[in-house]
Amino acid sequence: MKTKVLAISLLLLLTIVSFGSIATTQGAPGEGDWVTSYSVKDPETGQLLVEVDFGTTPVTNRSLSPIFAGKELAVTFTVTVPASAPTTVLKLKTAMMRSQTEDVYWRLVSQDYESALVAYNPASQEVSFFQTKGELTMTLYGRVPTTVVRDIPVQYLVVTLYGPAGETLDNIKVKVVTAEMSQYDTLLLEKEEKLQSLKDSGVASGYIQLYENVLNESRVQANLGNVEGAIGILNTLSVTNEPASSAVEGLFLPVVGALVAVAAVLGFMFVRGRGRMQYVLMVLEDQIRDLEGLTLRASRVDRTISTSLESVKDRLKSVVGM
Repeated sequence: MKTKVLAISLLLLLTIVSFGSIATTQGAPGEGDWVTSYSVKDPETGQLLVEVDFGTTPVTNRSLSPIFAGKELAVTFTVTVPASAPTTVLKLKTAMMRSQTEDVYWRLVSQDYESALVAYNPASQEVSFFQTKGELTMTLYGRVPTTVVRDIPVQYLVVTLYGPAGETLDNIKVKVVTAEMSQYDTLLLEKEEKLQSLKDSGVASGYIQLYENVLNESRVQANLGNVEGAIGILNTLSVTNEPASSAVEGLFLPVVGALVAVAAVLGFMFVRGRGRMQYVLMVLEDQIRDLEGLTLRASRVDRTISTSLESVKDRLKSVVGM
C-alpha cells in the first residue's frame, strides 16, 4: 500500500514539475523564448526573405524582400527546449496551404531529435514531440493563402508552438503585403533617406517642414489602406535643387498647406467617396491659385525655386483635373 502511495506521489510530483517547467519558461509569443531563430526563403530560388535570430546582440531581425499572398515559403526554425519533461507533449501547427513545389510540410533538420517525435507524419499540418531538452530544427514548406491579401499589411501566422494544455507558447509571423504596398514601402524609405540628407545639408527649415508634413500624411493614408493615394502624396516630393537660403524659407510655408490639401483630398476620396467632393475640390483650387501667386513671387528671387513650385502646382492641377 505504501509503495502505491509513493508511486502516485512521485507521478503527481513529475506532473507538477512538467507543467512547472513549461510555465517558468513561457514568455510572450514571438519574443524568442522557445523559437530562438528562423529564416524564410523562396524554396524555388533559395532567396532569403526574412532572417531572425534572438541569440545575437542586438537581435538579428532582417526583412530582405516582400512576401506576397500566394507566395511559396520555406521556413527553417529552431525550437530550443530548456528542460526535459518526458510525459509532456508539445505541438507545432501551421495554417499554410500545401506547397506546390514540395510533397511534405515538414523536414527534420536536427536528426538527433527524431526519437522525441510522436507519430511523425511530414505530410500533416501538425507535428507533436515530447518535451526533451535540446534543439529541434525543422524546415516548414507551404504557401501563403491568396485570401490573406488586404488593403493594409497583414501579420500572417506561419507556425504556432502549443503547450500540453493547448496554450500558445510561441509562434512565427511574417508580414504579407500587396505589390502596391511594397512599392509604397520602398518609396517611403527612399524619401526618408532623402529627408535626412536634406537636414544634413542645411536645407531651409520651411522646406524641411513641408517634407515632414507630406511624409506623415502619406503614412496616415497608407495606414487607412489608401496605398495608391499614399504613393501619389510621396511623388509630390520629387523636387530638385532644394532651397538652402534662409531668405526664401517663407516662400515654402504656403506650399505646406497646398500639399496637405492634396493629402486631404486623396484621403477624403478614399474614406468618403465622391458624395461631398465638390467643396473640397474648391478649397484645393484656391490653394492652386495661391500657389500661382507664390510662383510668380519666387521667380523674382530664384528661377530654380520658381520652376520647382511650378512643378508642384502642375501636380495639384492634375489631382483636381484643372
